[in-house]
Amino acid sequence: MSTQSDIREFLASRRAKITPRQAALPAYGGNRRVPGLRREEVALLAGVSIDYYVRLERGHLAGASDEVLDAVANALQLDDAERAHLYDLARAAAKRPARRGRRPRGPLPDSVLRVLYSMTDSPAFIRNGRLDVLATNRLGRALYSPLYGDKYGTEYGTECDDRYTGKGRHTVNIARFQFLDPAGRDYFPHWEESVNTTVSLLRTEAGRAPGDSELTGLIGELVTRSDEFRTAWAKHNVRLHHTGRKAFRHPAVGAITLDFDAMELPAQPGLTLTAYSAPPHTPDHDKLQLLAAWSATEETPARR
Repeated sequence: MSTQSDIREFLASRRAKITPRQAALPAYGGNRRVPGLRREEVALLAGVSIDYYVRLERGHLAGASDEVLDAVANALQLDDAERAHLYDLARAAAKRPARRGRRPRGPLPDSVLRVLYSMTDSPAFIRNGRLDVLATNRLGRALYSPLYGDKYGTEYGTECDDRYTGKGRHTVNIARFQFLDPAGRDYFPHWEESVNTTVSLLRTEAGRAPGDSELTGLIGELVTRSDEFRTAWAKHNVRLHHTGRKAFRHPAVGAITLDFDAMELPAQPGLTLTAYSAPPHTPDHDKLQLLAAWSATEETPARR
């Protein structure tokens, strides 16, 4: 991945989404040759010269001040995730340190695992920015059982230890399963929405951690092997993923839609704990209980 091309394509794609009307600019007659704003219109809105904005959009963000970045973000009406991504791209262009460390060091602390395992009524798991599943509680393992395959291991990922073991260990990866395993499309019934979320999260992480060789390798693999990933990746969408609803089609309990809350672990930069829940006395809550009963009957595979 080239930072310069990422900057160019990101800014151009955001510019294409904003019409003159949305930007409160007069739309003079005649056919416009661009779907959104022209470069000179963005420059006007940002209060910079046309030549300077053209230089920025060509990928030269290294010398841009925070004030200029904010002005461009305001002109393009970027949301919080897009604004943060623009700053991440500027840091990468200037070869400055990321806004926070993204790579966890060493195993997950016992205290974090105790918190995870104590959540007995909600499926929960810990992931990194590449969407590797690093640890699950019992109900989380049951919910994500299709990712592990019938024998808890497929070519898309082998069983993940409860502790982060670093290089040399191929963990279960949500994106690999989603795009490369035929079961992925059935497991995620709202396919287009789920695909866009996954790719947007990876694009966001790529901006935060441009030097992550494992992330670059994962993206290269998915771009090469999946037309759907390649198409979604080219949109340059990014997002924050803190709360919402997610639908699954689980082989044991059928269709189930759960609320999720994702919490970053401050002491473990780059790691996120996600927990699922359902309102009491609802069909989805009943299915969670059924999932718990199903998981209790399954033989737990021995840890490596």
